[in-house]
Amino acid sequence: MRKLKGAGLLLVGVLAGVLLSLNLSAIAQRDTVARGPLPYEDLRTFTEVFGRIKADYVEPVEDKKLISEAITGMLTGLDPHSAYLDQDAFKELQVGTQGEFGGLGIEVGMEDGFVKVVSPIEDTPAFRAGLKPGDLIIKIDDTPTKGITLNDAVKKMRGPPKTNVKLTVLRKGESKTFDVTLVRDKIRVQSVKSKMIEPGYGYVRISQFQEHTVENLVKHLNTLYKDGQLKGLVLDLRNDPGGLLNGAIGVSAAFLPANALVVSTDGRTPDAKRKFYAAPEDYVRGRQEDVLKSLPAQVKNVPMVVLVNTGSASASEIVAGALQDHKRATVMGVQTFGKGSVQTILPLSNSTAIKLTTARYYTPSGRSIQAKGIAPDLEVEEPGAPKDRVREVDLQRHLSNDRDKEDASAKPEAKPDSQSKSGDEKDQKPIELGSPDDFQLKQAINHLKGLPVLAKIEQQAKAAEAGATAAATPEKAAPKKN
Repeated sequence: MRKLKGAGLLLVGVLAGVLLSLNLSAIAQRDTVARGPLPYEDLRTFTEVFGRIKADYVEPVEDKKLISEAITGMLTGLDPHSAYLDQDAFKELQVGTQGEFGGLGIEVGMEDGFVKVVSPIEDTPAFRAGLKPGDLIIKIDDTPTKGITLNDAVKKMRGPPKTNVKLTVLRKGESKTFDVTLVRDKIRVQSVKSKMIEPGYGYVRISQFQEHTVENLVKHLNTLYKDGQLKGLVLDLRNDPGGLLNGAIGVSAAFLPANALVVSTDGRTPDAKRKFYAAPEDYVRGRQEDVLKSLPAQVKNVPMVVLVNTGSASASEIVAGALQDHKRATVMGVQTFGKGSVQTILPLSNSTAIKLTTARYYTPSGRSIQAKGIAPDLEVEEPGAPKDRVREVDLQRHLSNDRDKEDASAKPEAKPDSQSKSGDEKDQKPIELGSPDDFQLKQAINHLKGLPVLAKIEQQAKAAEAGATAAATPEKAAPKKN
């Protein structure tokens, strides 16, 4: 027992030193940080538990594993977005921002101990198989996901291209699970896509904010303007989970006046209190040139609609909020996800890091998006979308909205039939964004043309039916006067 207590006290000193070194590493570039004394009593309790596990657990456990799990627990207990990035997770983060990785093409998170689909990425095996946001992955190749870490789940879904993986899925509203067998593929996320919807009306979709998103946006916009000026432009940010902050600032700067405020952040430390403007120093990385200089001047004034949905999160909400506050574009769709927090990557070594929530962000008018989201100027339903799609406010331990405390913790009231659907939802494939069947895009083009905008797809069917009835009914001849 004395040996165990002695080891515990020794570990208190070691752990205190480790924590202190981590703390110093995290604040190496800050002038002043409010720090209190180390909680030695709590650290002593920690080391006693550590010692008990080492001495009494049914199987031997490596020190490295216990320390790693303790760090993971500290961070995941804070909020849904803080995390410990081990060697594999850190590598995945770096690869993700570059837009290429191997696997199924699915954004995932954790909910109630299960892996939850956040959003399938377009043109990937997961998207083609019909997986939907909110789906719970119960098993991966017959291995239950309950209790495993998100990193372990991702590892199981990753693998060499052209190999199979079976997912057992539970969908909200369904009483039974179903199996989906996917073929792994090399996933290359094309950050920006564009096309002409019809003469004079362009469409640009950003699926994720990556390292090269701004320069890719410039290429696509220049292509759209190649044949003359545009009468209207649709910027599609639906199902865009976010990404790099400088990418969001650069995209906003493409459409806003020079030096317009894009977003501000506020946290406990001086470097978390920032304002970011539509200026090269806030979106150009390193020694790269300012690619926005090559854009046609008309881009700053072309009438715009920004399409958003519940899958629009983080960086995409920054763009939508900035363009909305500056009245540069009409935001259309449904309320966004509501992730208004900033995560800073703090490397601990060459191969590991922590992802720590360090600030909240605010739109130019000072609105906090956290746990609330961007409300569209024109609400237009998203046919085929899940009724109970997960938002930030649904996540356990989500941060509160510090500037709208009365309303932020409550979900927006569901409007009757606002997401009505027909048929078997499980068999209904997601509508391809930007396709001729894209109801929200049709309404965006109508708005740009000055035509009536329909809020629900049923109105479209009724309007078509009324038009067909009118066309089939012959006009009555006016009575003749004798």
